[in-house]
Amino acid sequence: MMESNADSSSEQPVFAAELFPHRSLGRRGFRVLLILSGAICFLYGMFFVATGAWPIGFFFGLDFALLYGAFWLSYRSGRVREEVTVSRTGVSVRKFAPSGRMVEHHFNPFWARFLVRRHQEIGILSMQIFGEGRRTEIGSFLNPDDRESFAKAFKGALATVKQRI
Repeated sequence: MMESNADSSSEQPVFAAELFPHRSLGRRGFRVLLILSGAICFLYGMFFVATGAWPIGFFFGLDFALLYGAFWLSYRSGRVREEVTVSRTGVSVRKFAPSGRMVEHHFNPFWARFLVRRHQEIGILSMQIFGEGRRTEIGSFLNPDDRESFAKAFKGALATVKQRI
């Protein structure tokens, strides 16, 4: 069965965004940091082992392992992302976990409500889409400026879709 042009045009997204957390240190900077800190830990660790204070050398190795582990966890959590689309027929939120698992939430755009919790000094604390007895939080990992721009754009897209009855 063929779709008419009216049906296919209503499926075109009015708004589409991919949200992901910001990482201030790129992969290259991460490698440089690890090489420098590894060299420093190794040199000082060997100095203390050579002077007979071997437990201190062990702790330099432990420090380096903990630093590497912390950055590994940080970059793993940076793989989380959300895809948000708004069309005339639906609001879709696809959440991808660092493990790759995906959860999808669908809302009717005419029943969907966008709730933004604000603090006077901090700005947006949380953003949620809810409707028809379901709710999901979006953009929890975004920085305050990105939350503001996303909220403004998403609210405008939702209003645009609701006006086109």
